[in-house]
Amino acid sequence: MKPVTTIGVFAFALAAVFTGGAVAGRALEPRIEPLGEPVTDHRSGSGDDHGASLGAGDDATTDPQGSSGVGAPRDVPGGVMVSAAGYRLQLAAETVPASPAATMSFTILRQDGSALQDFTPAHGKELHLIVVRRDLGGYQHLHPVRDSAGTWSSPVNLSVPGAYRVFADFVPAAGDPVTLGADLAVPGDYRPIPLAPATATATVGDYTVRLTGRLAPGQDSPVTLSVLRNGTPVSDLEPYLGAYGHMVALRAGDLAYLHVHPAGHPGDGNTLPGPRVDFAATVPSTGTYRLYFDFKHRGVVRTAEFTVPAGATSTRGASPTPAATPTPGTTGHTAASHAH
Repeated sequence: MKPVTTIGVFAFALAAVFTGGAVAGRALEPRIEPLGEPVTDHRSGSGDDHGASLGAGDDATTDPQGSSGVGAPRDVPGGVMVSAAGYRLQLAAETVPASPAATMSFTILRQDGSALQDFTPAHGKELHLIVVRRDLGGYQHLHPVRDSAGTWSSPVNLSVPGAYRVFADFVPAAGDPVTLGADLAVPGDYRPIPLAPATATATVGDYTVRLTGRLAPGQDSPVTLSVLRNGTPVSDLEPYLGAYGHMVALRAGDLAYLHVHPAGHPGDGNTLPGPRVDFAATVPSTGTYRLYFDFKHRGVVRTAEFTVPAGATSTRGASPTPAATPTPGTTGHTAASHAH
């Protein structure tokens, strides 16, 4: 065979090999389907499930003007996204001057950019607003007021400069519970405070709250808070948000938001008004969590805070380390703001 002919045959054979390889490669590589409509979560909504994390079928949309968004991972907890399930948390201002009497305004937007106006009350409120610094300090549980245009407003204590996280916990009238989160900056001399060590005891004024239980990732974990005043068990706790206690858990690191449901409620024939308040908590992963327990006694709502590891041994018998006593207004639970 002549040299020219030999080269031509070799080139043809080589081209055939590459063409076949490309076809085989397309047959073996993962197939990426085009994005379709957001998946709808068909779980039954309940007013008692506010703050539930995103689960199977929940989606995230980052464009409030109505374009389809990318579906959220199935195991994403609530509060880590500014937009989810077709709704977006829009703060009126992302930077607010430091002030003990600041005003926070925001709107819950639909995909078409309009303000959400129809809500299903959960625990007696249409929307629960949680404000906390990124170092997990300065926790405030607030109940803002909505105007006719759909804008929510609430007084808030932002006296300490720093990076804050704002959570809007609500139930749309035509949907399931949603928790959205957005960042808020308060300029000034920001000095992050290290997270308090794990403790089974917190002190709030004259009150001592003891925590027993263990957080097991992925499991329904019973947690009990026992309230004492000047060493005496409190047996006349007052109902607050439909229960004798309310708890929020935030995961250190990303501030994933978990609402912890109480076991029982006033008037059910079984639940006593203290000193024990029982909860069932389900945390998604190992790690460290900050628990905020709200309880009402003698007309005032107070907050006891705990640092709790998940996946470690029970906090029962842990070395008691009293939590810092909140100053008036720090938790947002002053008599003036929470006279129920």
